[in-house]
Amino acid sequence: MSATDSNALTGLVSIHDTMPETLPQVRDLISQLRSHRVDKLTLLVVPGKEWTERDLQQLREWQDAGIHLAGHGWNHLAKPPRSLYHKLHSLFLSRMAAEHLSLTRQQITLLIEECYCWFEQRDFTPPTLYVPPAWALGALPVRDLSSLPFRTVELLSGVVESRSTTLKRLPLTGYEADTALRAFSLGYWNKWNAWRARAKNLPLRIGIHPFDDSLRLREQMHEQLQACKQFITYDELFASR
Repeated sequence: MSATDSNALTGLVSIHDTMPETLPQVRDLISQLRSHRVDKLTLLVVPGKEWTERDLQQLREWQDAGIHLAGHGWNHLAKPPRSLYHKLHSLFLSRMAAEHLSLTRQQITLLIEECYCWFEQRDFTPPTLYVPPAWALGALPVRDLSSLPFRTVELLSGVVESRSTTLKRLPLTGYEADTALRAFSLGYWNKWNAWRARAKNLPLRIGIHPFDDSLRLREQMHEQLQACKQFITYDELFASR
């Protein structure tokens, strides 16, 4: 291992698909992340689910404890693919999660605005980050983000500052590998992106899904978390601006 490879990482950690039915898994992951000394964490919340007052109170407690909340689509379920791109995206990456890909530009705009209002109407501190499911923005041009309420938007390629539509390209890892093929391809993807983060001295986005700790890349996930010497938030990416 070279000196460059041995350098510790800066982590940007998020837990995707935070919804009522995944709260037990999210709770367990938060506990494990604390054991890795992850002191800055973002939960990607899916508003359009059947949230009870007890569920909402759990989110409030996490937010009060310093955990950031972010918008993550509306119901996290796409309509059947129509375009070839959506069909291929579903096959190789998102399955039926990329709900933006089945919507028009206007529908996506309304979805994002409704997502933001959901937090306001339930007395949360309004989130600054929006992450489209499967990082797929769909038919919405990046230039349209400047008129939407979220300060930053995360895509597969990086994080966009909405006001200026500036894209900060950042490496990304994921561990949602429930088949041998996914484990093989994602495992190499994660190694390559960790190398990119070290070689270019960039934060490594670590995207965790609720059941990742029981899937095939569990050990790699924990190893890459342990390799991080510090953690930052999405807001800190553009703090100097």
